[in-house]
Amino acid sequence: MKILAGNGNPELAQAIAAYLEIPLTSASVRRFADEEIFVEIHENVRGEDVFVVQSTAAPANDNLMELLICIDALRRASARRITAVVPYFGYARQDRKSGSRTPISAKLVANLITMAGADRVLCLDLHAGQIQGFFDIPTDNLFAAPVMAADITARMGMEDLMVVSPDVGGVVRARALAKRLGNAPLAIVDKRRERPGESEVMNIIGDVRGRRCILVDDIVDSAGTLCNAAAALLESGAKSVTAYVSHGVLSGGAVARVDGSALAELVVTDSIAATAAVKAAQKVRRITIAPLLAEAMRRTAEESSVSSLFD
Repeated sequence: MKILAGNGNPELAQAIAAYLEIPLTSASVRRFADEEIFVEIHENVRGEDVFVVQSTAAPANDNLMELLICIDALRRASARRITAVVPYFGYARQDRKSGSRTPISAKLVANLITMAGADRVLCLDLHAGQIQGFFDIPTDNLFAAPVMAADITARMGMEDLMVVSPDVGGVVRARALAKRLGNAPLAIVDKRRERPGESEVMNIIGDVRGRRCILVDDIVDSAGTLCNAAAALLESGAKSVTAYVSHGVLSGGAVARVDGSALAELVVTDSIAATAAVKAAQKVRRITIAPLLAEAMRRTAEESSVSSLFD
């Protein structure tokens, strides 16, 4: 197998390669003066099983085009099989028609990756389960829950823990983490979103008094929902509130909002490359998913079970 890294998250690609003890494939991904992207692979990949590691976070369009062009270059270089490893799948929040005359951009991106020449896709914690069905090629959706559960157990123990979903739609995700934490009790934050990027916490479903609450979500962008939920949980008697989120988009003033919030800590994976603000944040900590992705890639190459990673 060979691993090709784009510019979306080179640190994660390097960590995956180090875990697998495989050097990254030598390639150039650069831009012409007019910002057109050019990819040149400097190694023979004919007949190889190649994994392209590329998160499509900001700048989303540039990183997506890099991914598509890398896949096309590999296809034209006669790679035997091309797997797009997309730890953070951009446009995932546009997974349905939110109103009249609006796109389903997640499906469009799935079509682009397929038509570029990918044979398989490997993602982490897709925003909506139906996105897996948007692809007409085999797609594995991994879960960060085992990595989160191990970190929670090592740092916080199991006493007085309560897993909290920040909205009704995330209950399945929260329940899966609670199960890994010895069937910890579950609570739900009932909120009403008046407009995109803003949320208002209405009430807490469940008794959180005296509990150390673990808020769990797949994406944190503006961080308004998490910060409002943390404040509401503490007002309801929670002992402390820590958030665990798969993808730390953290756009705009999100990092400052988290640092000034009631959250004890926000823990995100390294599915998205850290910005300078994230690296300097007091309350944001990152945990790595490199071993999880690397094991899934190894099992894909060996044609063995990926789902057994989560047993």
